Amino acid sequence: MTGAHELPAPQTLRSRPLDAERLHTIGELSRDFGTTLRALRFYEDKGLLNPKRDGTRRLYSDADRTRLALILKGKRLGFTLSELLSLVGAKDGKDRASLALTRDRCVNQITILERQRGEIDEAIGELKGMLHELSIS
Repeated sequence: MTGAHELPAPQTLRSRPLDAERLHTIGELSRDFGTTLRALRFYEDKGLLNPKRDGTRRLYSDADRTRLALILKGKRLGFTLSELLSLVGAKDGKDRASLALTRDRCVNQITILERQRGEIDEAIGELKGMLHELSIS
C-alpha cells in the first residue's frame, strides 16, 4: 500500500561498496584532532587540504586525515606554511624535488630547536639561581 504516510527508506541502509572510502565531516576532523573549524578552512584555503564537496559540505578522506596529522605535526615542530606545503607535497610523493629540500629543512629545524633548547636551559638556570638567591635573603 502506497500512501502519503509511507516513509522513504533510510539513507543509512543504502549499501556502500566494500572498497568505498569513509568520508569525514569537518566537525569530525575538528573533534578528532582538537583543532578549530576555522583552522581547517584556513588549511584548505592555503592548499594544504583539499576536501571533496557535497553541496556546501566538506568531506574529508582518510588521506586528508593523514595529511592533517602531518600538517599539525609540522606546525608543532615550527615549520612555516610554505614549508608545510612542501612537506605535505613531498610526503604524498607528488614533488620529488622538494623531498630533498624537506630533508634539509628538517635538519635546519633541528638546529634551530637545539639552539632554542640551549637558550631555554640557560634561562631556566638563571631563574633557578635567582630563586635560590631570593630564598636565602
